[in-house]
Amino acid sequence: MHLARSCSPLVRQSPFVDSQTVVSVHDVGTGAAHRHVPTTRGNDTVNARIPNRFAALGAAVLLVVLAACGGQDNSSSGGGDSVSGEVVVDGSSTVGPLTSAAGELFGEEQSGVKVSVGTSGTGGGFEKFCVGETDVSDASRPIEDEEIAACKKGGVEYVELQVATDALTVVVSSDNDFIECLTTDELKTLWEPGAEGTITKWSQVNPDFPDETIELFGPGTDSGTFDYFTDVINGEEGASRSDYNASEDDNVLVQGVEGSANALGYFGYTYFEENSDALKAVQIDSGKGCVEPSPETAADGTYTPLSRPLFIYVSKKSYADKPQVAAFVDYYVEQDQNIAEVAKFIALNDEQRSALEGATAELK
Repeated sequence: MHLARSCSPLVRQSPFVDSQTVVSVHDVGTGAAHRHVPTTRGNDTVNARIPNRFAALGAAVLLVVLAACGGQDNSSSGGGDSVSGEVVVDGSSTVGPLTSAAGELFGEEQSGVKVSVGTSGTGGGFEKFCVGETDVSDASRPIEDEEIAACKKGGVEYVELQVATDALTVVVSSDNDFIECLTTDELKTLWEPGAEGTITKWSQVNPDFPDETIELFGPGTDSGTFDYFTDVINGEEGASRSDYNASEDDNVLVQGVEGSANALGYFGYTYFEENSDALKAVQIDSGKGCVEPSPETAADGTYTPLSRPLFIYVSKKSYADKPQVAAFVDYYVEQDQNIAEVAKFIALNDEQRSALEGATAELK
């Protein structure tokens, strides 16, 4: 297996980040044997995880403000009594940009609150959350039994809130001229543990493909995206070949795939959409024909098995004891549709929205 050269994370500055940053975003690279991962950069106050879609965030914030000034009451709890302090979030790199957007919009109403968003992966986020290091944990999969046990041991009670839907997207470079659609069986051939060191040429996946060396890019083992993909494609969570280029930073994966016509990777839909000029989404055939990832196919269930829910987990203690956490979470829930639209995520449908409101009541 050819391992492509390492790429440095792509840093994109949000129009709202300055020396008085409201949203602090940091990522944590975690390594694994035979895998390339980014160097840990600590808690740098840079917007390394927020793609270019936030260039339009200022206009969206203006629309929110104008709506609040109109005759209709569009107020939210975030715009109530002034609060201050920090809200500490960590977890999924897929959900991170959505929470960052929530933090930036919330900051327009509550400038005294700093929302710090880390992206150490879903598993890494739960490790911190279950020992009380964070107030909110972003997750691209539901919490697992061992994590539930860890939170119980740490005395952390929580509420699970679904905040968006994702179409986990398999991508190739826009220069790739031989892959338009892959079956789930072909994906398994590519990614199952038995493929390690043996499935190295595209012609081994499909005889119609060229006899070229495969280059694979994907999330690391702390990622909820990794957990979900391996579960639904390989049949067992965590079961995967390890001879691929792994990173918890989706921007690194984007750069890796776009750099080679023989590369393939997978990550959340929003990262594909942001880079659709350089990447091509692969249609998926799970037995009923090829279906492309989109907000519509994820919402109606036809993009199977790679459509999935996205969550935040909220500490009940943080919500009860820290007014800034309660205000932020209430804002996130009340403005969820708008936040998803601004951040170009797939918003909840009416049924999911009703479930979100019901789950939030458990925090009160």
